[in-house]
Amino acid sequence: MQRTKPLIFILGMSATLAVAQPEFDLAKLEAAALESSRSVLAAREQISAARHAVVSAGAFPNPELEYLSGTQRARGPGGNPGNARSVALTQPLDLPWRRSARIAAAEAGLDATGAAVRAFEADTIARLRLRYFDVLRREAELKNAREDMAVMESVRSRIALRVETGDAPRFELIKADAEMLNAQKTAQAAGFRVEQARSALRQAVGGGLPAEFALRGQLRDVPGLPPMEGLRRQLQETSPDLARVRAEMVRAQHQLDLERRQRWPSLALKASVDEDPDVRSSKFGLVVSVPLWDRRSGPVGEAAAQLTRARYELEAQEFALGQQLEVAVQQYEIAEAQVTALESGIVRQAESALKVAEAAYRFGERGFLEVLDAQRVYRAARAELIAGRYELAAAWVEIERLRAIPEGK
Repeated sequence: MQRTKPLIFILGMSATLAVAQPEFDLAKLEAAALESSRSVLAAREQISAARHAVVSAGAFPNPELEYLSGTQRARGPGGNPGNARSVALTQPLDLPWRRSARIAAAEAGLDATGAAVRAFEADTIARLRLRYFDVLRREAELKNAREDMAVMESVRSRIALRVETGDAPRFELIKADAEMLNAQKTAQAAGFRVEQARSALRQAVGGGLPAEFALRGQLRDVPGLPPMEGLRRQLQETSPDLARVRAEMVRAQHQLDLERRQRWPSLALKASVDEDPDVRSSKFGLVVSVPLWDRRSGPVGEAAAQLTRARYELEAQEFALGQQLEVAVQQYEIAEAQVTALESGIVRQAESALKVAEAAYRFGERGFLEVLDAQRVYRAARAELIAGRYELAAAWVEIERLRAIPEGK
């Protein structure tokens, strides 16, 4: 009875997975994540904030209205006491050379924010793809574990029959029971790992993925790569990390220009009306701020340092991304070679050896231990193949994250 519990659990899980469920391929999952993920939506709001920052940079300064009221008293003969009022209007002038630099810096900030959001979306899609391939890996492991369990059930039945007829020692039945329990335990653990991987995938997608779903695709469905030179060129053209750093450098340049131009005098137009009991006077003039004491050496030096920092960061980012791309491509090639070797020879040879061992055991030419050894070799080869395919997919995901082609095209 104890041996049947894991089997009942696994068969129940198979029935659950066999129920008609909505199917999702990788493209549908990516679209659902970008539409429903609250993290992505929150990141996109940064672009809206940066757009408003551009609007703020282009806004004209507000006028200043000044009103003074009081009483006037005569201190000598001939003076007329009464009320006195003064109204003044000052309009600061937004000088074109400052305005253009300020708007350009804000627009560069918008570009930097957009690139940062694209980088965040690329990271989100990369995590989703890894979890998608992880589900496929776990499902492949579960499928193999079920097959191994079914084989062990069949082998144990044959051994039990031979033990009853006296053709085999009881030790072989005990060994077969142990191997069957081990296969059931492996299948049960594989089932739990499938559920964990599915939960992680649903967490990565968000509310757009229902609790019960099926995936359309196979672990071996990993796209190929263009030549290395093409990848480097795409990295320079489409990488959001490089685009962000370049935009930051442009913003630092415009900010330095703005700080330098703010050394120049600022202008404002001023008009005023003064009234007293005897006289009403109107005035119109120009207010000039004289940069005598504050030459803005501090802000100019800070902006220059930020520009230098942005240049160094761009160089460092270009080098780091180039190295990451080379490592990912090398990992892709290594995994591809391993998968090719396993698919073309090792797995087939291990399967053939297992069939030969099973046939020899049926005819009494080999012992049960040799069959178990052949099964272990075959299981290890299949496990290596699954791991190699997942490593190949993970390397492809990393390459796609680095170059982050817009809309995945």
